[in-house]
This record gives sequence, C-alpha cells and structure tokens, in this order.
Amino acid sequence: MSPLPEDKDLTVLFAHVAYQGAARAQARGLSHRLLSATNREELDRLIPEADVLVVSGMWRNDLPKIAPRLKLVQSYSAGTDQYDRAVFREHGIRLASAAGANAEAVAEHAVSLVLGIKRKLFIARDDQHKAHWSGMKADFAQREDEIAGKTAIVVGMGRIGSRLIELLKAFRMTVLGVRANPAAGAEGADEVHPLSAMPQLLPRADFVVLVCPLTAETTGLMNKAAFAAMKPSAWVVNCARGKVCDEADLIEALRARTIAGAALDVTAVEPLPADSPLWSLPNCFVTPHTAGETCAYEDNVLDLMSENIRRLRSGEPLANQVV
Repeated sequence: MSPLPEDKDLTVLFAHVAYQGAARAQARGLSHRLLSATNREELDRLIPEADVLVVSGMWRNDLPKIAPRLKLVQSYSAGTDQYDRAVFREHGIRLASAAGANAEAVAEHAVSLVLGIKRKLFIARDDQHKAHWSGMKADFAQREDEIAGKTAIVVGMGRIGSRLIELLKAFRMTVLGVRANPAAGAEGADEVHPLSAMPQLLPRADFVVLVCPLTAETTGLMNKAAFAAMKPSAWVVNCARGKVCDEADLIEALRARTIAGAALDVTAVEPLPADSPLWSLPNCFVTPHTAGETCAYEDNVLDLMSENIRRLRSGEPLANQVV
C-alpha cells in the first residue's frame, strides 16, 4: 500500500444522507481536503479523489473499482455486515468500524424503549392525538408498571451491551447477559451465558433486548421457537440489526399475542416498507433506526477517523480494525 499523503494533501470524503461530517471536520480545524456526498451520484463522482472515505449506508462493494486512491474506509456504523471483506483485501483498502461511537446513545435508546413500554408512553401519545383521557385502570394488564424487579436478557455484551447492563442495573432490574464467549466477562450482569443457552433463558425474561452484531449465529436468533419460549407478558426490544429477528415469525407472534409486544429500532428492510404490518400492529413500536443518533455522533466518528489515519501512517493496527 502506498503511503497516505500529508494532511494538507489528504482528501477525505464524507458520504451520508444526513450526517454533517465535513462541516464538523472543518469546524474542528482539520487540515485535510474535505468533500461531502449526500447521494449516490455525488459519491460516484467524488470517490476517485478520496484517500479516506467515511461512510455506512451509502457503501457499495463495487466502489473500490472507481476509487484508485482509497486507502481507508472509516465506517460511520458499528455494524459492518454491509462491507465485503474480500473486496477490501483485493484492493488493499483498510476498514475500521465505529464501534463504541454510539454506545451511550444506543444504550440510552434501548432503556428509553423499555421505560416507554412499561410506562405506556407510546399509548399515551396515541391517546393524546385522539384527545382521549384514559385515566386510571382497574385492569392490571392495561395498567402502567415499574421495571424495578423485572428481568432483562441483554444479547450482546460489547460496549453498547455493557453500558446497557449498567443502566438497567441502576433501575434495579435482574440482567442476564448473553455473549458469544461468556469467559470474556459478565460486564456487571447478574449472570452471563452463551448464545446456546437462549432456549433455557427466554422463559425467565420480561424483556429480551438485542444489541448484538449480525453474524451467522445471530441471524434469525429470535424466531418462532424463541417467541414460543417467552412469557406472553414479555417484550422484544431490537436495537441490533433487523435480521436478528425473523420478521415473519415476529409478526405472527405479535398478531397471536404469543408475546406482549416488540419495540424495534431496526427492521429487515429499511426504510420499513409502507405495506409492512409492523406499522399498524398495536403492540409494536417502531423508531426509524435512530438509536445511535446524537448531536455528538459526527465528532465521535471524527475522533476515530483521525486516530486511524495516524495509525495507518505509523503501521499500527487500526482502532476497531475490521480489515
């Protein structure tokens, strides 16, 4: 791999439909040549000039063919299933994820969904729009509840999962952690288990909170059998990837009330198609893949990018290195 140009000659292309990476980099005084693409046409036009690309959802695995200068891709996302590792190796391009950049945000979002479910905030908002004052409820099944004393399974115990466990424990919940390698540590959870233990753990859960990467082992992890093993009063909260849940099985479970409901920040196809039943099922709450969104996010990724430019020049392994 040829060396990166000096900072003043280094071209960084930020490609995202909404993030203001170039503007934030300029405000922070980065001395690189900064470019910005907000759509595919702009990306295709500008990428031949890029030494570094900061991207996530706009990535396509054919882009290296038109990017002769590209040395580093800094992903905006923690998940990297959209990047073909073989393509990166073939073209000698390095890849780093943004793992940890949104750990606080996603953990807080997951807790917000858990609280919103038990406090019935989503229902209250719907009632407000109907000018309906529901008042106090005699029926326990319809009444607001507390999360203290409830049990949550947290699937995925990386930086997001460990922070989520910390927050849930602050609410005095019992937390069962699930990770690929339980020997890596409990991260403050009451128990830690391998993925293979899910069938035995699911009947204990009031919430199953998904914050794991999408892998061969986690694809379809929550399926018909998993939903059948859960308590009818239990909820699924997915802040991982849409395909961690088998969506057809989830819809069936929601319709049949096999489980109480689901709160989803991610879906199998995004944006969620207009004809998806998930829009209108009364026991499903959807946020538009915004769990990781905060005003600090661009700056968090810029910190990773700058560190990885330094490491690439010095021959060190990248922070959050993927390839």
